[in-house]
Amino acid sequence: MTRCNENLTEERWFRLSFFEQMANLGSEVERTIKWKEEDPERSRAAFESALELLDLTIDDKKNKVRSKIKELCRLREVLVDYFCFDNIYGSSDEKWNSYFYAFNYAARINN
Repeated sequence: MTRCNENLTEERWFRLSFFEQMANLGSEVERTIKWKEEDPERSRAAFESALELLDLTIDDKKNKVRSKIKELCRLREVLVDYFCFDNIYGSSDEKWNSYFYAFNYAARINN
C-alpha cells in the first residue's frame, strides 16, 4: 500500500502520544476544510491523509482501550459521513475545528 505520508512509519507514529497523534490528524482535517472549495483535489488528498493517520492511531497498541477505540472508530465514521456522504450527524467545519483544537492544546501542555 502506498502511503499518503511517505516519510511516516508505524514506529514513528506510535512513538507520538495520543494527543500528538490526534493533533496531527486534526491538522489534516483542517487542510481538508481549507481546500474544500478552492482546490478539491488537494482537499481530497488531505482527507485521505487524515484517514491514514486515523487508521494508524486505531492500530496503535497504546490506544487499544475500549473507550478510545470506540471513539476513534466513531470519529472515522463521522468524518467520512461529513466529507463524503450526507452529513447525517450534522457536522460542520466549525465543529471539527473545535473538536481538534482541544487535542492541539493537550499536546502542547503535555510536552
